[in-house]
Amino acid sequence: MKYKIALLAGDGIGREITEQALDVLTAVAAKCGFEVEAIPALIGGAAIDEAGTSLPDETVEICKNADAVLLGAVGGPQWDNRPGPDRPEVGLLGIRSALGLFANLRPAIVYQSLRTSSPLKDEILGDGLDIMFVRELTGGIYFGERGRIQKNGEDAAYDTECYTRSEIERIARVAFNLAQKRSGRLCSVDKANVLDSSRLWRETVTEMSREYPDVELTHLYVDNTAMQLVREPRQFDTIVTSNMFGDILSDEASQITGSIGMLPSASLGEGTFGLYEPIHGSAPDIAGQDIANPIASILSAAMMLRLSLNQPQAADMVEAAVESVLNQGLRTRDLAGAADGNILGTRAMGAAIVEAVKAI
Repeated sequence: MKYKIALLAGDGIGREITEQALDVLTAVAAKCGFEVEAIPALIGGAAIDEAGTSLPDETVEICKNADAVLLGAVGGPQWDNRPGPDRPEVGLLGIRSALGLFANLRPAIVYQSLRTSSPLKDEILGDGLDIMFVRELTGGIYFGERGRIQKNGEDAAYDTECYTRSEIERIARVAFNLAQKRSGRLCSVDKANVLDSSRLWRETVTEMSREYPDVELTHLYVDNTAMQLVREPRQFDTIVTSNMFGDILSDEASQITGSIGMLPSASLGEGTFGLYEPIHGSAPDIAGQDIANPIASILSAAMMLRLSLNQPQAADMVEAAVESVLNQGLRTRDLAGAADGNILGTRAMGAAIVEAVKAI
C-alpha cells in the first residue's frame, strides 16, 4: 500500500517541523508495511514569492489528487504590509475552502511527564486532561462579508459573522459523533446572549441533540468558557464552537498543556480526506535555528494515519513514541525548564522519536 501525501511546508519553521514529521512517517510506514510518498507544493508567503499568489492552482490540484495533506505553517513579517486579500493566511483559508474541509479537530492533552510545564496547579489538572475541540472551519466571521467604509466622516471597517443552519448542523453532527466515542459529553460554545448568529447556533445544536439521546449536551457562553478552561478544565470533554471562538479557545488550551508546540489538528470534510497541521504559527523569530518543537507536526501526522490513511496501529505507534521520548525527559526549548539538561533541537527531537518508533 502506497499513500500520496501533499506536503505544504509553508513559511517560517514549517519546513523544519514537516521534515521531522515525514521522517517519523517513513519510519512507522516501514515498520507497518506501507509506503508514503510526499509531493511538495507551495502555500502562503513562499507561494507569493515564487508564484505571485498565496494559493496556486497547482497546489490545489496536488492536494485533490493526494490521500491527505500535511501542512507546516504560513505567514511572516515580510508579508505583513500586503493588502488583506494578498496575505499568506488567505492561502490557508482558501485551501480549506477548496477542499471542502469544514471540521477542525484540535485535541488538547496534558501528558503526565509534562505536568510541570502546565501553568495550572496539580489540584486543577487532577488525573489529567484530554479535551477535543471541534471548530467549524469554513464559515463565520473569517469568511463573511468585509470591507472598509467611511462612517461619520472617518475610516471604519467591518467583518460579518454569518452561519446557515446547514453549516451548523454538519459541524454539530461531527461533534456529537465524536462525543459518542468519548465520554458522551458535549459542550456547545456560543455568545447567544448577544449575537443572532449564536442564537441560531444554539437553537440548531439543541434540536440536533434529540438525535443523540446518549450524549449529554450543555451550552456555555464563550467568555465563561475561557474562564472555565483555566478554573476547572476537567469539566470539559468535547467542545463544539464557531470558527473564531474555536481558534481562540484552542490556543488558550494549548497553554494549559504546557506549549502550543504540542498541539496537532485535523481538518476534515464529508469523507476521510483531511488536512493535518499543528495549531501554532510559523514562528519566524526562531525559523532556521533548529529549536522549534516538531511534536505538534508529528502528532498531526499520527492523526493523519488514523483518520485518513486507515492505519490506526501506526498512529498508536507514533503517539506511543512521542510519549516515550517525553517520559525519558527529552525536551525542546519551549518545554524545558531553566535547569533541564535534556534540551534537544528540532532535528534531534525528530530523530529521537524515529528511534522510539523503531524500538516499539
